[in-house]
Amino acid sequence: MTSTDSRTAHAPAATGTDRAAVELSAAPERSVAADRAAKLFEESFGYAPDGVWSAPGRVNIIGEHVDYQDGLCLPMAISHRCFAAAARTPTNRLRLRSAQDETVLDIDARELTAEAVSGWPAYVAGVLWALSSRISGASTRGMDILIDGQVPLGAGLSSSAALECAAAEAIEDLLSLGTGPLDRVRAAITAETDFAGASTGGLDQSASVLSREGHALYLDCRDFSTRPVPWDLASQDLALLITDTRAEHSHVDGEYTARRADSESAAQALDLPTLRDADPAQLDAFLARIDDEVVRRRARHVITEIQRVREFDALLASGTVREHVAELGALLNASHDSLREDYEVTVPHLDVAVDAARAAGAHGARMTGGGFGGSTIALVEADQAQAVAESIAAAFADQGFDAPVFFLALPSDGAGQDR
Repeated sequence: MTSTDSRTAHAPAATGTDRAAVELSAAPERSVAADRAAKLFEESFGYAPDGVWSAPGRVNIIGEHVDYQDGLCLPMAISHRCFAAAARTPTNRLRLRSAQDETVLDIDARELTAEAVSGWPAYVAGVLWALSSRISGASTRGMDILIDGQVPLGAGLSSSAALECAAAEAIEDLLSLGTGPLDRVRAAITAETDFAGASTGGLDQSASVLSREGHALYLDCRDFSTRPVPWDLASQDLALLITDTRAEHSHVDGEYTARRADSESAAQALDLPTLRDADPAQLDAFLARIDDEVVRRRARHVITEIQRVREFDALLASGTVREHVAELGALLNASHDSLREDYEVTVPHLDVAVDAARAAGAHGARMTGGGFGGSTIALVEADQAQAVAESIAAAFADQGFDAPVFFLALPSDGAGQDR
């Protein structure tokens, strides 16, 4: 996933004896952040915006590297959001500015092409381009947009989807297009894949638009059907600790492509449309039919990960998170172990963060996102979040890694208008 829209300040380096340096970063209050975006718009364009819209980043609780095999995922929106202050203009010019980047765009909105736009503006212009068939009858399609991104950049929390989806909300309201939430999800996906040239399976955009406060989002990647799943951690004295490992991503695109190709080879060897169609009860029999040892391990991860999502969902349907916290934690642990051993998408930073969280008493921990860097999550007692973060920071110091950055994530609302 390409992150494009924001960068937060990193915490100072922490060591095992310098525990006061470990801080749990919180997102700015939504109304305050919306006011800031409106003020920055007025400073940039010289007049007040018509409104401010925003969309959240996300973490994927469980269901990793299965979307391209028609799998099941359980993401949730986080409280860190991307804000878009915007106004319609009586022209056909699309003018874009950002609070986090000096790159600007001023282009005829009727002549948008992927070749004409690069960098973060492509993720906004691409949404307008993706919706162009719906606005062909509009008298003008000009607008000014100021982006203020509060989703940490490079942490694997999908700042790009937050950017696209905030833009989609603004464009919908400014041009009165009559799109539904799924239309905006599709426009954001199209913007990222066909205009910005980055790969996405749609999980991020679905979570950013469709999530509800206090809930995770059960997402079926075969038909993109969704439903909310109760995941109210705060009321149960639980928390989800995000650790941005700040590990440098390397060879990511080639590795992603290789994993996808391996999973497709596995499905072909099993004569199945996708690995979603494999019966997990027949796992050993299926794996025995795959000759290549690496492809066999890739298949095992995908098949078992999809089953873990089913089990996670069934537990939440049968009781609260608190009632099933041990079983849910075990599934998170099993997911990471499978991603480490069978799918081989972790790096030492991710593994150290997960192992340290578990040793410090987390109910469960795993990497989240595509891997090869990025973030981990840990399901912890709310009053133990600081201690778990300190243990992870100490483990990083022991390894000579740069200090990680920590966030507390609560399941938040999807995209919408703020003012």
